[in-house]
Amino acid sequence: MGKHLSDYDIERVVELLDGWQDKLTWDALCQACGPVLKTEPSRQTLYRYPRVKNAFQQTKERLKHVEEEIKLPPSMKVAAERIARLERENERLKRENFGLLEQFVVWQYNAYVHGLSESDLNKALPSIDRGNTT
Repeated sequence: MGKHLSDYDIERVVELLDGWQDKLTWDALCQACGPVLKTEPSRQTLYRYPRVKNAFQQTKERLKHVEEEIKLPPSMKVAAERIARLERENERLKRENFGLLEQFVVWQYNAYVHGLSESDLNKALPSIDRGNTT
């Protein structure tokens, strides 16, 4: 069975995909994850995480529609690549945020159906007594 990835690991993989420029395959992504995650996850491990799966599909789609590169001086090219990567990251985050907002609406409806009030939903979390060892 493959290694379980932490939220931090998933974020690193998604950031790797935000800056991806070459031909993208699951094998290539697994190999590229090796130095970043200090282990090379399997395709199945990566595919199990919706954020990675969606970022992979979006990157594949983006790479299909790459426009012709404009000849730029090296310093401008680096800046243009950084801007493009940040724009891709921004778009991905907007899509993820939209998905979270959709989930919130579902939770809001279910809370209403089950008679939970806003004050019930806004109650503070219980405090944890870290000195208690039992």
